[in-house]
Amino acid sequence: MEERSLRVYQDKTFFSKITNTITKLLIPTKIGINGMLISIKRNNALKAYEAYVGNEKIEQESKREAVVQKFEDVYALYLESIDKYILDSIYKKVKNETANEFERNALSEYYSIVHLKETEYLEYKYKKQMYLLDLDYDTVETTNKEQLMERYSKLYTGQMESLYKGLLKHYSIKLADNLTPNAKEEVYRKIFNTIEGYIEKILPLKMKQNPDDKLYKDILEEYQNFEKFEVGKLDQNDTIEKNMILLGLSRKLFTHSLPLIVAEQCYEKILDDTRSLIVDTKVARKQEKAYSLLINLIEEYNVKLLATKIYWDKPAQRDEYKVFWNEFQKINKSKDKNYIDYIKDKQILFLKNDLKKLRTNENKYYKIINFYCQKLVELGAMRNLKNSYSEGNGKYIKRKVKV
Repeated sequence: MEERSLRVYQDKTFFSKITNTITKLLIPTKIGINGMLISIKRNNALKAYEAYVGNEKIEQESKREAVVQKFEDVYALYLESIDKYILDSIYKKVKNETANEFERNALSEYYSIVHLKETEYLEYKYKKQMYLLDLDYDTVETTNKEQLMERYSKLYTGQMESLYKGLLKHYSIKLADNLTPNAKEEVYRKIFNTIEGYIEKILPLKMKQNPDDKLYKDILEEYQNFEKFEVGKLDQNDTIEKNMILLGLSRKLFTHSLPLIVAEQCYEKILDDTRSLIVDTKVARKQEKAYSLLINLIEEYNVKLLATKIYWDKPAQRDEYKVFWNEFQKINKSKDKNYIDYIKDKQILFLKNDLKKLRTNENKYYKIINFYCQKLVELGAMRNLKNSYSEGNGKYIKRKVKV
C-alpha cells in the first residue's frame, strides 16, 4: 500500500483521462455563456452606436457629449467580452487539443498582436480592436440574420474605418523618425498591408452601403483592377503593380491619414523597387515587362501625386516640374492623332526626366542609368558614341591666345 501511494501517475492514466473528458464537456457550456454575454453587449453597442451616429440632430451640447460617452463606454465593454471569450474558451480548447484550425489560427494571431503591447503600444491598440471586431463580424455573419447583419455592418465599417485611418497616421509619423533602412522597409510594408486590408475587407461593404456615393463610383475601375491581384501567386512585378494601385486608391480614400509627403515616399520606394527589378532581371521578356511597369508608375506618380502637390521644398523644383508638366500635356494631345509617336515621346520625356534625378547619385544608380541610356538610343533620342579614336598625321602649332 505504501509503495502504491507513492507511485507517480503519468498523463495518460485512468484518472487523468476522466479529468480531460470532464474539461472537454465543460468547455461548450463556457462558450455558450460567453456567446450569450457577447450577444447582449453587442446589442447594447448597436443601440448606443445608432444614437451616436444621429448625434448631430441633438441640439444641447451636454446631451451630445453624454451620447458619445455612453457609446465609448458600451463599446469598450463589448470588446472586453470578446477578449474574455478568447481567453476563456478558445485558449482552453487549444490547450485541450479540441480546437479546430480556425480557432488555432485565431489564438496564434491574437498572441502576435498582444506581443506588440510592450514595444508598439499604439499599433497594438488599433490592431487588437480590429482583430476583435473581425472575429465578431465572422460570428454575426454565420447567424444568417439579415437585419442583425445590416445593423452590425454599419457599426463594423464605421469603427474599422476609424481604426485603419488611425493606424496609417501612426505609420506616417513613424516614417518621419530617424529609422534604419530595414526599419523603414518594415514601415513601408505595414503601410501597404494596411491599405490592402482596408480595400479587401471594408471598401466592398462601404460601396454596398453607399451605392450612389460619387467617391466610390470614381474609384470603381481602380478597385476592379486591384481585384485581379487577389487570386493566384504574385511575382515581384505583380506585387509592385498591386502596390501602385493601392497608392492610387489611397490618394482618394486616405487623403489626411496618409499625407502627401508620406505617399510621395511610398511612390519613390516602389519606383526604386522597379528600377532594381529591371537591372536584376536577366530574362529579356521579364525585363521588358518591368520596364513597361516603370513607365506606368512614373505616369501615376506625376499625374496622381506631383500634379496635386501645392507646397514644394524648393521653388526651383516646382519650376522644373512645371516645365515637365507642360511638355507632358503637349504629348498627351497627340495621343489620338498618332498613338505610336505618343508612346515613344512619352517614354523619352519620362526617361530623360528621371535620368536627371538619378544622376545626382550615380554610384547607387549606375546600372539603371546605363539601361536608360540604352533605351534612349533605341528610341532615337540619344546617340551611341564609340569608345575609340583614330590616329592622325597632323602637326600641332603653338599660338598665342588673346584673352
